[in-house]
Amino acid sequence: MSSPSSVEGHEPIRLFAALPLPGDALERLAAWQRRELEGAREARLVPRGHLHVTLAFLGRRPASDVDGVLGVLHAVARKASPPVLTASRYRETRSVGMVLLDDEDDRASRLAAEVGEGLERLGVYERERRRWLPHVTVLRFRRPTRLQPPPPELGRVTPSEVALYHSVLRPSGAQYEIVESVALDA
Repeated sequence: MSSPSSVEGHEPIRLFAALPLPGDALERLAAWQRRELEGAREARLVPRGHLHVTLAFLGRRPASDVDGVLGVLHAVARKASPPVLTASRYRETRSVGMVLLDDEDDRASRLAAEVGEGLERLGVYERERRRWLPHVTVLRFRRPTRLQPPPPELGRVTPSEVALYHSVLRPSGAQYEIVESVALDA
């Protein structure tokens, strides 16, 4: 468990819960981005330090919600097995390019559901109606680039923790800071 960032006060802050990727997977994914995506017209690579698997985006919340959210993450992490993810394909939406992930034994999907349920009970989150999709956002753009790269060769990726992130909006783009990460124990 780590706590590299702190948030205080009552000002609204942008929060999300996510699975940080292990260092070796980050290296392979960043190398793939440079090789396959760099230079795409009117597009920006997602920085290496921003690559993660989002479990729940809470949006703007009062800083006073952080302790409750961390309580949910601790409770879920105590009984969660680390997920095993593999890259399956690249996909684009209207504004992002992503690597879709296969979720062995649906561990990440169960983890996302448990985090979402706990945050809903806390009253700080409302789950989306569509099914949660394990992915890593790797590219941002105003118009789809229509790239069709092969998926990255990441091997089996096993995140070992869940983290609460604080997204700080800056003129240069969002900056993600980990408020606290919690080891997946089961």
